[in-house]
Amino acid sequence: MYLSKEKKAEIFKQYGGSESNTGNTEGQIALFTYRINHLTGHLKNNRKDFNTERSLVKLVGKRRSLLDYLKNNDIVRYRELIKELNIRK
Repeated sequence: MYLSKEKKAEIFKQYGGSESNTGNTEGQIALFTYRINHLTGHLKNNRKDFNTERSLVKLVGKRRSLLDYLKNNDIVRYRELIKELNIRK
């Protein structure tokens, strides 16, 4: 399994402040980014996996809406997160 409990806790600890703070916007965006990167690698090897492609598009949309929310509320945190995660924008 590519996303274990330990990896998820590590992501939320690094970006969300603590392991139990799973509702933090930055933590959710970081988790979505990790999942998007994994699915992108999977689709490079399995081009005809259309279910995974659809899931990837939905995840990118969710991350985009969370990034828009963060940008509207705190532009400084938004810019820092974009730089840390190497998200193009």
